[in-house]
Amino acid sequence: MTINSYNDQTPFTTKDGSTIRSLLDRTNAPVEMQSLAEATLPPDGATERHYHKISEEFYYILEGVGTMEIDSELRKVKPGDAILIPRNIWHQITADNEEGGLKFLCCCAPPYSHDDTYFT
Repeated sequence: MTINSYNDQTPFTTKDGSTIRSLLDRTNAPVEMQSLAEATLPPDGATERHYHKISEEFYYILEGVGTMEIDSELRKVKPGDAILIPRNIWHQITADNEEGGLKFLCCCAPPYSHDDTYFT
């Protein structure tokens, strides 16, 4: 059985510019097919527009409001929104609020890899 505590996971910055706290992935568990992380963006922060050739992603908004861009379509997102990001699709998320930034869960299948992150 693998149970990881949130407080034991050290945050880091990914290639796209978000701060990530990996909850379950290949670096901290015997994960094979997916990964789960908490991502945060500062007020008015944004990830760099990017795509993944292999991984499909889900974002689940926990705190804050933002704008999600998927394949040039823009949509407002808020707590409780779940977002599908298919592989090979350009995407970017921006925190719209000045006060609190944005916090969301990010699930990737297969697990997130810096090597699978591509930019414009």
